[in-house]
Amino acid sequence: MRVSLKAVQGVDTVNVSLENGLASVTLKPGNSATLKQLGDAIAKNGFTMKNSEATIAGKVIQEGGRVELQITGSNDKLELVPDTAAEPAARLAGKDVEVSGTIPEAPKGKTPEVIHYRTIAEKK
Repeated sequence: MRVSLKAVQGVDTVNVSLENGLASVTLKPGNSATLKQLGDAIAKNGFTMKNSEATIAGKVIQEGGRVELQITGSNDKLELVPDTAAEPAARLAGKDVEVSGTIPEAPKGKTPEVIHYRTIAEKK
């Protein structure tokens, strides 16, 4: 697993705990790794991407009635869904932000489409 994830361009470090069933991936600043590339690297080893804790940089966009995060360095977009106490993301439309939250497990063969965020802050 570690070798497959490390082979994704833009991955900086990978720590895998088979005992806990967890992989921790840190990406390099300015990377262009996509969620699909990471998911494919995990699937290549017979595993699936489960709920993932993530901190992601991007731009808040409003599209088709949805508020989304356009992930910096890729064409990936995640719908921004606030956790219970999180502030609404729509007020940051058009702004560069950093978002921390949980990306839920996607159906088999699909790329995640949502992040349930706890925090969202404008990048200065």
